[in-house]
Amino acid sequence: MVDWRDEKIKELERIIDEQRAVIARLTERIAELERRLGLNSNNSGKPPSSDGLKKPVRAQSLREKSGKKCGGQLGHQGSTLEQIENPDSIEYYQTTHCPHCNTDLTNAPVIDLCKKQVFDIPEIVKPIVTEHQFEVKRCPCCRKRVKTQKSEAFKAPVQYGIRAKAVVSYLNIHNLIPVNRVVQIMKSVFGMPMSEATIENAVKECAANVESTVEHIEEQLKNAPCKGADESGFRIDGKTLWVHTLSNDDFTYYRASEKRGDIPNDLEGVVVHDHFISYYAKMEKAQHALCNAHHLRELKAVEEIDKEPWARGMARLLLFGHNFTQLKRQDITPEWLERFKRLYNQIIRKGLIFHERLGPLKTPSRGRIKRRPGHNLLLRLQSCIEDTLRFLYNQDVPFTNNQSEQALRMIKVKQKVSGGFRTKDGAKNFLTVRSYTATAQKQECDVLDALFQAIRKTPIDFVPT
Repeated sequence: MVDWRDEKIKELERIIDEQRAVIARLTERIAELERRLGLNSNNSGKPPSSDGLKKPVRAQSLREKSGKKCGGQLGHQGSTLEQIENPDSIEYYQTTHCPHCNTDLTNAPVIDLCKKQVFDIPEIVKPIVTEHQFEVKRCPCCRKRVKTQKSEAFKAPVQYGIRAKAVVSYLNIHNLIPVNRVVQIMKSVFGMPMSEATIENAVKECAANVESTVEHIEEQLKNAPCKGADESGFRIDGKTLWVHTLSNDDFTYYRASEKRGDIPNDLEGVVVHDHFISYYAKMEKAQHALCNAHHLRELKAVEEIDKEPWARGMARLLLFGHNFTQLKRQDITPEWLERFKRLYNQIIRKGLIFHERLGPLKTPSRGRIKRRPGHNLLLRLQSCIEDTLRFLYNQDVPFTNNQSEQALRMIKVKQKVSGGFRTKDGAKNFLTVRSYTATAQKQECDVLDALFQAIRKTPIDFVPT
């Protein structure tokens, strides 16, 4: 005969087992949500704008102290406003009396002049209107009207000049000012009323004139020994499309695509990126280098949020390697590299042992086994050791992919200011002209002058510096 108490005990044990499973599942979920709450722009790839009002007053930088004083360093060439020899106007002030003893100095001789110059903008900036007059005659033979105009530069009775088109392109594209505010600037500052359609047509004309130059920039970057690649979402035509960029010290190139994974497969040399899987899948001819700024942010989160002790050692080792390349690259020998890799692998092994002791997460009912973020980072650093440390082997490879991220940052500023583009053609024109102006800035060309030459159909032919 079965005792009712045994049945009750079994029932309670079953309930306890079920509750344990629920508690374990909820504990994992709480840990995951707490980790998400702890992520910010300082310890993850999230942008600073996502920090909201709770962001820290001053985020701790991933850089270590250099020991240098704040401000300009010794030997730095500063710039200041200097007086000119021939000012446009002179205002003369007489010294009539002595402020100390009130003596009359009207007839006293002048022994020196104290000159103070003020640089300012004219009170009224008016557009220069040039009238072009063409003779019209009647041919005595065929009796047809004939005029002397041979250039297609004058298509309408009244139109805007090359420099005006260059200025609106400069304001809208390079300085990211929305079209409606460019209209206000042109009217208020230059006394030149202009419609939004006129500004859009000027940008369209500029984009058409620099299209071949931008194609040349793209080819230069594809064949460059080292370049960075990155991508970011952008609102175009009411949809989220992707802006891709290639960038190095000499060139910057932008393009829009409907897919994030639309990576060109004809890139050569070394491509620095953030371990997006499509770069590995589609770039068969290129070598890969991983952005260590991403690694440092992830290591910071693993150290501060997940409390994993190995992360701090790996972050310090990577920063040590970076500092060594900046100060003593000539001392990097094969033996030095082997010692560095041994330390690297030792930290990886310590991290893997740490996760073995933690045990695996709960096995899901379907799909692959889930790992902790720190475990995933360890496996990535282990399998991609050559790509992570390529900055040690190749002096052309940077420690981070900051250059490409900075190029995309300006595109995100454009989205913050304007919200996006209404048409794909407008986005294409913007990115084309932006590729041209960003490259001009890198090659220390005057951007406004570069746009002026582009409107004149003589854009700058950029070459590696």
